[in-house]
Amino acid sequence: MQQQRSILDELKHQYNNGGIFMKLIFINVIVFLVINILDVTGRLLQGDALIVIDSIIDSVFTVKTHPLAFIKEPWGLITNMFSHKGFLHLAFNMLLLYSFGRMFLQFFSQKRLLYTYLLGGVFGVLFEMGANIFPAISSTSALGASGAVMAIIFAVSAHRPNLEAHLFGVLKVKLIYIAGALFLINFLKLGVDDGVARFAHIGGAALGLISVQNLQSSNNIITMAQRFGDWFRSLFRKKPKLTVNKGDARQMTDEEYNADKKRRQEQTDRILDKISKSGYESLTKKEKDFLFKQSK
Repeated sequence: MQQQRSILDELKHQYNNGGIFMKLIFINVIVFLVINILDVTGRLLQGDALIVIDSIIDSVFTVKTHPLAFIKEPWGLITNMFSHKGFLHLAFNMLLLYSFGRMFLQFFSQKRLLYTYLLGGVFGVLFEMGANIFPAISSTSALGASGAVMAIIFAVSAHRPNLEAHLFGVLKVKLIYIAGALFLINFLKLGVDDGVARFAHIGGAALGLISVQNLQSSNNIITMAQRFGDWFRSLFRKKPKLTVNKGDARQMTDEEYNADKKRRQEQTDRILDKISKSGYESLTKKEKDFLFKQSK
């Protein structure tokens, strides 16, 4: 009989084995708890403590949507996309991230999901900042993962529009209809003072749509972001004393790797089919060499 894991062990297991979207969910939940513990502490202490704690929450976890204020606290560009104050706001975003994150990983890599999330959050902020040209927009700050999550939803919906999701575990709905409904809801609410950063949602959706265009191209926006991220991380790695020159060799993108893997599998299938029909001796030397390399 399999021993049942404790709650803590189960949480560790989910974090370590659940994929990148589970790690993102864990980070969002932890930040939510930190914000709300600080909020409760401020309310209990009152007075100057409440003012200081509210100021810390606003400074650290929100992004300022006016350029001059943003320049003073630029870290909000990243921290805001992991931050929520309301439980329903957190729960709704994490439910969508869990559902669409799993579908996203059917077609793309863990790394691509992370960069889509991050860049979707950035696009959301840029759209929200740009919205200040409209007199009806009066917000000065924003927080929440909605833009980042919308990017993942719209990326997988644009890539596989006819894929069906089971709403409430029963109703089958094509992804294109879910994405269309989400966009329409946000578009029709633009200019309504309901405390929701609608332009951030639309910015994330825009990134999601752009991210699946020209997937095989090195100029794909997510592929370029991944290259930049790899370069940036390399600045902090210790360089080996001895290097090997491999000429023009370069790391393949996710899409190039998947295309090469598919090509090799198709060639392997053709060779195996030939063996089943005509025997191993019917293979050419090139086919035998290829099959030998694939078996390693």
